[in-house]
Amino acid sequence: MIKFYYNMAPNPAKVALCLEEMGLPYELIPIDTRKAEQHAPAFLAINPNAKVPVIVDGDATVFDSNAILLYLAEKTGQFLPGKSPAERGQLLSWLMFIASGIGPYSGQSVHFRNFAPEPKDYAVNRYTFEAQRHWGILETRLGKNRFMLGDAYSIVDMAVWGWSRLIPFVLGPDAMKQLPNLKRHLDEIGARPAAVRALALKDKHSFKTEMDDAARHSMFPHLAVKVA
Repeated sequence: MIKFYYNMAPNPAKVALCLEEMGLPYELIPIDTRKAEQHAPAFLAINPNAKVPVIVDGDATVFDSNAILLYLAEKTGQFLPGKSPAERGQLLSWLMFIASGIGPYSGQSVHFRNFAPEPKDYAVNRYTFEAQRHWGILETRLGKNRFMLGDAYSIVDMAVWGWSRLIPFVLGPDAMKQLPNLKRHLDEIGARPAAVRALALKDKHSFKTEMDDAARHSMFPHLAVKVA
């Protein structure tokens, strides 16, 4: 059985959706990042980057959420539409666009808007601008296609869904009004039984909710080190 190290952040959520869509049995192992559990030696042994999600599937250990999606899709043959080099190129391009753009810029936008000390105007403007720009590219894409790769639902859509649920937190409470195609995409995936089950995982374990000094130092270890 697959061991799934998780919490309810966007990146583990997309893997939860994938596991549920594929009907794969898995064991949930909670990692509470506000309690520094990601820095424990046992966890660092499977992901030296101290991040969730991670899966352990027999002898295979896979970390990084989009790598996990691709691994599971190749393992099962599910949610990988198209066989041609052109279709494969589109899948990989959009999957990596989310990994290298949507996730990092959205995460930094959340951090600087909500957790960084003043002065922070430059950083907030920089990361909000880039997050808006990247989400705008997906908005345009979904204005032309039902799903990210056309008419077929794929792991790319799961990767988008992981983060699109948090767009109001990333860009502001009214942001979805400017992104109707993403809203339609989010609602369609959110209505799928697998997505309902994935979100219900929040009731399986309790995670620390307070962002106190201990949580901040656990999640933002740069606070303890002056490097520049």
